[in-house]
Amino acid sequence: MRYKLRPLLCLLAAIALTGCRVGPNYVRPEAPLTAAYKEPPPDDSKDAGVWKPAQPSDVMLRAKWWELFGDDRLNALEEQVSVANQNLKAAEARFREARALIGYARAAEFPTIGVSPGISSLRDSPNQPYFPLPNSHSTRDFQLPLDLSYEVDLWGRIRRSVVAAGEEAQASAADLETVKLTLHAELAIDYFELRSADAQQRLLDETVEAYSDSLQLTQARLEGGASPESDVAQAKTQLDTARVQATDIAVRRAQYEHAIAVLIGQPPASFALPPTPLESQPPTVPVGVPSELLQRRPDIAAAERRAGEANEQIGIAIAAYYPSLSLNGSAGFESSSVANWFNWPSRFWAVGLSLAQTVFDGGRRRAGTAAARAAYDASIADYRQTTLNAFQEVEDNLAALRILQREGEQQDEAVESAKNNLRIFNDRYVGGRDSYLQVITAQTTYLGNERNQVDIRRRRMDATVLLVKALGGGWTAAELPSLHELTHSSTSRSRPGSSK
Repeated sequence: MRYKLRPLLCLLAAIALTGCRVGPNYVRPEAPLTAAYKEPPPDDSKDAGVWKPAQPSDVMLRAKWWELFGDDRLNALEEQVSVANQNLKAAEARFREARALIGYARAAEFPTIGVSPGISSLRDSPNQPYFPLPNSHSTRDFQLPLDLSYEVDLWGRIRRSVVAAGEEAQASAADLETVKLTLHAELAIDYFELRSADAQQRLLDETVEAYSDSLQLTQARLEGGASPESDVAQAKTQLDTARVQATDIAVRRAQYEHAIAVLIGQPPASFALPPTPLESQPPTVPVGVPSELLQRRPDIAAAERRAGEANEQIGIAIAAYYPSLSLNGSAGFESSSVANWFNWPSRFWAVGLSLAQTVFDGGRRRAGTAAARAAYDASIADYRQTTLNAFQEVEDNLAALRILQREGEQQDEAVESAKNNLRIFNDRYVGGRDSYLQVITAQTTYLGNERNQVDIRRRRMDATVLLVKALGGGWTAAELPSLHELTHSSTSRSRPGSSK
């Protein structure tokens, strides 16, 4: 048997070694780029316009980018997101699913071997038509066949399927990083929103206390005959309005606290954050150049990998035009008695090659190829649009930080002016030179400017977080697992009985 199969095996090996790949080779698509961003980096970031190798003393974007803000409580919350967030766990499971599908596709590179033992007994009827038997006759059949089937990958269909599965797994790995980045940024924004609410709460509580003092002043002047009763009514209305605003802030704070609890995988009832007013300033964020954004955004990496996957699908569709070559074999033991079932004369075997070619399919292959090419064109457009959206997000937040920085300086001056204005009108009212209406107007203006000051600080922190997110955090496309790593991990993890 061994010598009879040798020519067939040599022919099969020669065919396998000379197998080619039909279809286009993948070329990374071009993306719209500019040499620099339209918006300049923040004024206090002298070296932010150029990326350079990170040194221990440099403040560069790293994996734990939230540590730039220097808030220990925020750092602790961000660490809990990485281990307890359910959306992150779902994304990680989808990545493991995509990685396992590589092994599923790669299995087609190897023969499929199956065994189907069987025992049967047959008794012929002596009254059967045409050839009646003089006596009943029974036979038994004991079989132990081993079947083998293998498709020779002449045109690269199987190899392209493995590559496509690997690229989808790489895209899923980038999707996982996108989810991580989004969740960490969402937590940071919710955290600064909550601290902003705490700052508003402290401001309004102080305002309520100041308005209470003003009400006592007007009541004292009413009793002394220096002020009319309308001043007391106006002061009380002003105080009641401030109390309503102070109470209303609690709604916002509670909602952000609940959102943070869900992000770290806890029910809101079991989570609480102590009040901490927002007072810190946004840190400096290194911006880099537009060309580096293509390597630092995981969503861009995912779109690019899916473009490569779509290119492989074109080759798979084109391979359907060519004939498929299969090797089929069967060997085993067969006997009519258990006693000699496994004797050497009971052996049998059969082996052969088969070639299959579709002659007419009503245009199915042509339509499949056209659909694959259209899907590839769509993936290229998605990749370029993702890149444009990334540039927009960076430009938007650079502009926001630049404008808000100037607006914050102007607002600080406005607060000082409003404070001085309130002091003047309050002194004039006590001296009897102005009505209490002037004091109320000055109080309202001062409170509005103070609240706007807190809000601008919040918006600057939010814009900083969004800029970090737009820049891809501390991630880089070099962290994507290679096809070899994905294939190795999927094989080892999918083995029956392997530990998780």
